[in-house]
Amino acid sequence: MSPVPESVEVAFIAPRHLAGGGDPAWVTVPLHRACGWSYGQDPLMPRVILTSPDRKALLRLEPDPDGQWWTLHHAPEPDRPAWYASFGARTPVEIIAAFTDALTDPQAGTPTEADPHRPLTAADWRHAGGDKAMTSPDGLARAEHFVNSTTDCWFVTTVLPQGPLWEARFGTHTPPHLIAAFTAALADPTPVPRPTPAHGGSGRGTPLVIGTTQEMPVERVAFALEERVRALVSRRAIPANPCAPQQPPAASNGRSR
Repeated sequence: MSPVPESVEVAFIAPRHLAGGGDPAWVTVPLHRACGWSYGQDPLMPRVILTSPDRKALLRLEPDPDGQWWTLHHAPEPDRPAWYASFGARTPVEIIAAFTDALTDPQAGTPTEADPHRPLTAADWRHAGGDKAMTSPDGLARAEHFVNSTTDCWFVTTVLPQGPLWEARFGTHTPPHLIAAFTAALADPTPVPRPTPAHGGSGRGTPLVIGTTQEMPVERVAFALEERVRALVSRRAIPANPCAPQQPPAASNGRSR
């Protein structure tokens, strides 16, 4: 029997919008274990469905060759109509997680003055085609804010020379602080880890991707998700906790892989 390796090679990819999707568990496991989102089991269907404890939000992860793989629908509330957000399959999970972490943060409340443009401006994104659109320094990612008398939505896209890579969509009435959390994670220059076969990320073939490899202790890599769960659980120590059930849970939705 071969000895168990003490370290493993990990690739760190920047800019992160070219890193590829990553492990969906980075999003789904903390929602279930740290925030109490429920799931069902249907092993005959390749999908994951998670429902928030208050039954107001539903996150669906489902392979869709022609559309978005991640979709979050939120029910209407007294101060806000229903809204949705969706993410393509190759949207880095670290960026999606910033959105769901903000959604479930018991300390966030409902800030109304958050500006999704601000993190992009701080990261040297530049305006393109007016004040409502901005592009990344490498020119491959674009964030657009569409506003008129009936619409107030956001689209974030990454496009390589060979074609589109991923798109995130935020429908009208999506809380601005959640979109700002997404754009802050999008603009974060910190590289994201990927297994070495993914070195170069989904942007492989373009010199704009910076990839470095590093030998990491196996234990550190294996327990990174566990540490993330523990960090999110610690947020629940404060009295006001949106993750806590507000009513007896209804029958859980099906989930399978």
